[in-house]
Amino acid sequence: MNRRAKPKKIKYFTPKMQAKLLLVFCVIIVALIGLIIRLVYLNQKDGEKYAKRVLSQQTYTSNSIPYRRGSILDRKGTVLATSQKVYHLVLDVKYMLQEKEENLKPTINALVETYDSLSKDELMKIVKTKPESQYVKLLKNLTYEQMAVFKDKMEKDSHIKGVWFEEDYIRQYPYKSLASHVIGFTASGNVGTWGIEQYYNDDLNGTNGREYGYFDSELNLERNIKPAVNGNTVVSTIDANVQNIVQKQVDAFNEEYGSKNIGVLIMNPNNGEIYAMASNKAYDLNNPTDLTSFYNKKEIAGMNEDEKMEALNKIWRNFTISDAFEPGSTFKPVTVASALEEGIVSPNSTYICDGYEEVGGYEIKCSNRTGHGELTLQEALMKSCNDAMMQIVAKEGKKLFYQYQNSFGLGEKVGIDLPGEASGILMAKKDRNNTALATNSFGQNFTSTMLQVAAAYSSLINGGYYYQPHVAKEIINDEGATVKAFDKNLIRKTASRETSDFIKEAMFQTVEAGTAKTAAVPGYTVGGKTGTAQKLPRAAKTYIVSFIGNVPADNPEVVIYVAIDEPQNVIKQADSSLATKLASKILAEVLPFLEVYPSNDEAFTENESNTGDNSKKNTEHTSGTDTKTNKNNNSLTNQSNEVNNTESGQETNPNGDGTTMGNTPADGTITGDTTADGTGTDGTTTEDNSETSDEFDPDALTDLGTETGE
Repeated sequence: MNRRAKPKKIKYFTPKMQAKLLLVFCVIIVALIGLIIRLVYLNQKDGEKYAKRVLSQQTYTSNSIPYRRGSILDRKGTVLATSQKVYHLVLDVKYMLQEKEENLKPTINALVETYDSLSKDELMKIVKTKPESQYVKLLKNLTYEQMAVFKDKMEKDSHIKGVWFEEDYIRQYPYKSLASHVIGFTASGNVGTWGIEQYYNDDLNGTNGREYGYFDSELNLERNIKPAVNGNTVVSTIDANVQNIVQKQVDAFNEEYGSKNIGVLIMNPNNGEIYAMASNKAYDLNNPTDLTSFYNKKEIAGMNEDEKMEALNKIWRNFTISDAFEPGSTFKPVTVASALEEGIVSPNSTYICDGYEEVGGYEIKCSNRTGHGELTLQEALMKSCNDAMMQIVAKEGKKLFYQYQNSFGLGEKVGIDLPGEASGILMAKKDRNNTALATNSFGQNFTSTMLQVAAAYSSLINGGYYYQPHVAKEIINDEGATVKAFDKNLIRKTASRETSDFIKEAMFQTVEAGTAKTAAVPGYTVGGKTGTAQKLPRAAKTYIVSFIGNVPADNPEVVIYVAIDEPQNVIKQADSSLATKLASKILAEVLPFLEVYPSNDEAFTENESNTGDNSKKNTEHTSGTDTKTNKNNNSLTNQSNEVNNTESGQETNPNGDGTTMGNTPADGTITGDTTADGTGTDGTTTEDNSETSDEFDPDALTDLGTETGE
């Protein structure tokens, strides 16, 4: 039976189906548009993040680009500290071994041939033990020439692989120990230590750059570099020539005599700029931890780490700003100036010095045991009379006196732009009795730094303007543009023009015919004041002798302060002429470098030629007795006079001055300045006995408080 085939059903693409298809198509189109919008959004917002994620899945490198620390220059542009570019040799073992047979041997051979300090065995050991390492530092601090030799070989041989050079900087000091206590040095990581390096560390440092890179599928290195920002340069107020002369003279003094320490400070009184600052023996800034210049091998071997660090800190310490001591007679101009300002005394005031003052039950003596006799106010400074100073402050009173101590910057840091500044110690309020006031008047029983005294003295001879001392002149950037300039900073007015003029004249006469004659410099007018401070403990009988002065005397452009802590190998340690002579030698050399030239003043020439007559006149006037013998430049006469003066207990030499710190011996006396010079024509020091029995009991006057330097 035949079956009939069923007819095929014809399907039609109905309008309904067309609508559905259109809907699906539209949905897909919308989705694609949305995806595109999303991708654009993500690329703009987080494109960098996703790019880094992609790059992180490939071989990726990131190297720091070091900045160059700024230089330190002297005031004339001489480089005192700089950063020299060096190169570290780095081996990428993993990259070198990618084609072992072709790259390994040529690379190892090239390294050994170029650098004698590398051996083939050493390099092969690194390859075997660190096959996956991409950073092995083989050599450090290569010069450009040493680096360039190997790079030339790399360019000639394409099979030298996996070697690259990392840039870095090392700190160098071209003049080694010059101004070491002012400049300071850097520790690892460009961290400034002491001096300008520490104080201006943030200005000198820059910001590291970075080099980003990755190897693509064809091992091509793609790079992205963010450059480093170099540090700024500090132009200091230091004059390298002046500093060098100062250090040379300090070394010569120590070679001839020796000392526990010496501080020398030279500054401009009219703006506070420091020209030179030296502290005894300088250290090599290129090797600041080297003790061999200061201690022998046996001494170093006997030190533990703490003792070595203590020794280094003493070496690095800046004596002129970090150590406080009793200033002695260098403070007397402040005492006189404060009384002049208050109208308590006048230039015409006179005083009778009988050799001592009774204050608070103590007999406080003058440097001239039998007294200077009648003195004018100027002569009181010229002859360094303690008796006159005590009479002045007795009228002035404690309140005013201590107000002026503060006004002249004592008892507080002056704010110099160097680390480690001490503030000194003034007499505590509870201990400010009449005896303390008397001894304070001539610089005893309080401490100050050299910088404090120099700043105060500068204000006394510049018209009364107290300028903040500073060692930075300006800061310039890497392009040479000025970032910051340090102009003179007036802190306060300390004295009137009239008072300043009087002090200048008195200081000039002190050098011409008073206690500081050996500070004179031929051809120049010099003013200044000597000081000799006995240190604690009193029983040790050790002294700091000093001189502070200015040139020219009438219009000062330079102030110098010299302090010698415990001069050695001298007949008499309490001899301020040691400081005046050293100051004179320094000034004679440095003044031309500072463009201060000899005076053509006829009046000065006349004064200089009559110095002997003036000295004779003043000696007779201050003696108060016919038995006093005049001084002159004849060494035999000096020796004869010393015998006569010693026997009578009188002042033995108008050229010297000394301040011994006020303690009371068993007989209840206090002695202030002890004058000592006795210098012969041959420049040697002869012994005298000017102190006689006026020695100090270290346990006396404990009610004045304990004064120690910082």
